[in-house]
Amino acid sequence: MDAPSTRSNLDISKNRYTSIVVSVVIFLLLTSGVLVTSIYNSLKIRDLRAGTTLSSDLRSDIPTLTQEIYLLNIMRQQQQPASALQSQAAKITQLTQELDREITTLSEGGNVAIRDDEDVYKPPVAPDQIEYVQNTLNLWTPYKQEATSYVDSQSVLAASTLEDRFGESTQGIYDNATALSNSLGNENGQRAGFLRNLQVFGISFAILYFIIFVLYFVRRLKSSDEELITARRETQEIMQTVNTGLFLLDKDLNIGQQHSRALNDIVGEDRLVGENFTDVLRGRISDKDLKTTQQFIEQLYNPRVKEKLVDSLNPLHKVMLHNASGDKAQNNRFLDFKFSRVYDNKDIARILVNVHDVSDAVYLEQRLEKERSQNDMQIEMLTTILNVNPKIINEFIGNTQMHIDKMNNILKNPGSSQYELEGKLKAIYREMHSLKGEASALKLHSFTKIASDAEDKLHALQNQGQLSGNDFLPLAVHLDDLLSLSNTIATLGERINRSAPATAKPIPAQTAPALNDNIANTSVPTAVVAERQTSSQSSANSVADMAIDGGQDIDLDDDANDDRLSFYQEFVKDIAARQGKQLELKSHTLTQVHIPDRLAKPIKEISIQLLRNAVVHGIEAPSIRHSTDKAAIGTINLEVQNNGSNVMLIVQDDGQGIDYDSIRTKLSQGGRFSSEEASQLSQSELLKQLFTSGFSTRNDADEDGGRGVGLDIIKAQVKEYDGKLNVNSELGKMTRFVVTLPAA
Repeated sequence: MDAPSTRSNLDISKNRYTSIVVSVVIFLLLTSGVLVTSIYNSLKIRDLRAGTTLSSDLRSDIPTLTQEIYLLNIMRQQQQPASALQSQAAKITQLTQELDREITTLSEGGNVAIRDDEDVYKPPVAPDQIEYVQNTLNLWTPYKQEATSYVDSQSVLAASTLEDRFGESTQGIYDNATALSNSLGNENGQRAGFLRNLQVFGISFAILYFIIFVLYFVRRLKSSDEELITARRETQEIMQTVNTGLFLLDKDLNIGQQHSRALNDIVGEDRLVGENFTDVLRGRISDKDLKTTQQFIEQLYNPRVKEKLVDSLNPLHKVMLHNASGDKAQNNRFLDFKFSRVYDNKDIARILVNVHDVSDAVYLEQRLEKERSQNDMQIEMLTTILNVNPKIINEFIGNTQMHIDKMNNILKNPGSSQYELEGKLKAIYREMHSLKGEASALKLHSFTKIASDAEDKLHALQNQGQLSGNDFLPLAVHLDDLLSLSNTIATLGERINRSAPATAKPIPAQTAPALNDNIANTSVPTAVVAERQTSSQSSANSVADMAIDGGQDIDLDDDANDDRLSFYQEFVKDIAARQGKQLELKSHTLTQVHIPDRLAKPIKEISIQLLRNAVVHGIEAPSIRHSTDKAAIGTINLEVQNNGSNVMLIVQDDGQGIDYDSIRTKLSQGGRFSSEEASQLSQSELLKQLFTSGFSTRNDADEDGGRGVGLDIIKAQVKEYDGKLNVNSELGKMTRFVVTLPAA
């Protein structure tokens, strides 16, 4: 909405400076050109001055050298002392060397001393100057040879002979040096005049530019400022009017100088201008979401990443923002942030953020989802009730009540030492795992999900190390949920199966508060529990009525034992499907042998745990069985025997057997034993560890196993009923569990 106005503001701000920048650049270029030209001419003038000085020195030194040669000849004619002659000869030699250096410098270039300073002289480039230098060099070469030869010869020459040898060369060198000096002087004057004119032009241009700048560009700036003020006022009006949060983010995630007025109310912050976006969100969303948001915005600034592609990864889509004040009376808000790129030509200049308060929509979705979940749960329960023998349903309801009562009683018992708290934890873990097993067997996924979540918390406590009484508080919520579901099933069962003998009644709502009252003096209000039960029962009544009106016929005279075998077969079939295995459950005695009422519950619980253990840990995957020449479909045998005094439960599978080396490895990796200690354990001692709470040979836990509780439940049940347990296994072939419980 504000992207065009934002871009318009940027264009106005940019255009008002463009002409100024261009004019300043032109001025700097022209000034630089004048400056460079002035420097070049100044250096050239210094060079010409050095050449003029050098040619002037040459013009004065060549006659002096000739005069000294004439004087030496006269001194020889007068036969003056040898010392005087030697001194005069040395003077001629020195002058010859100085002249040779001057002519060499004039021809090749070099340093020239001017008063107390030195200038660098470069050979001339003008044709006439080159000619003068070359002529001088041509005349000097024979002159130097004649002078050197005369000084070394000790001879006396006639005046005419001296004139022939040195007179003409002296005059020629003098004339060429004079001509070169005049030529260099003329060029020097021309360049000096050009330099003066250039300086006058530069000063005039600077004054003219200043006048134009003041008269034109200042007026232009004033006009642009007025346009910018108007654009800003329009932007502010838009920002004050829109009911969504609008703001810009730079690459450092700093909020821009302008944002919509609604943003403060939506985000719940008074000051946002110039604040870092991550600081605004810190503490109000999770650290993980905060880090993901930083990475997400960094990708938006990456021109190689397509905006539509990365938009689907937005971590702030309908995100819950916790209250900054920490006031629990105020609900947390759900905000929806949308990010769009703002371009400056083809460059990504800013990120435009548009944020909406979608709390009402999210809460509505959550309420609808909760209602839909409740309906699905009730349909799931209704399906179970319609497809399972009523006696099994009633047993499940009764067992659920018993498990919850046991967990309630366990939590009521005081315990302060670590040993007592660990014992409570293991006992609760066993009850919760047994309840989950029965719910999973009946395909009550809602029950299974709640129990699994509770097991996750119990598993975390088991690995926590140091326990306290408050650590058990969260379990009250799970027990309350299980209680509500159990009552829903009971109500549905009563509505559908009114003629069936009820072995269990709906669990009183007071159970949960009683439980909570014994945990750190916190309670769930009875009205809340009662309301949940009333709601669930009311919904259950409507679902049950629909089933009855639909004409569902329920045969209440089916043999419960036959249904129990089908129940176990469906149970192992579902586990096998989840584990990717194939198997068959067989039994010749389950439907024939009478099980005393007092042992019906433990036999059922132990059977569920042993069957799950056989599927998860015993039977191999089809590919593995094929590689060991076994049939792809595994076999589990479930048999029951009653000799009057004892009831025997036998569960045998043709799976991989018990791998004692794997148990040793797991014990040493878990820190219970060192590698050396684990290697010394006998098979009997290893089996005892296998039945220890929390120990499992699996690395990962799922709905079916890996928590190390199933065998612990069996051990506890056998001990509670004063029974016996026998385990027999052959690696790669089979495993057999025999549980013997006294009938009386």
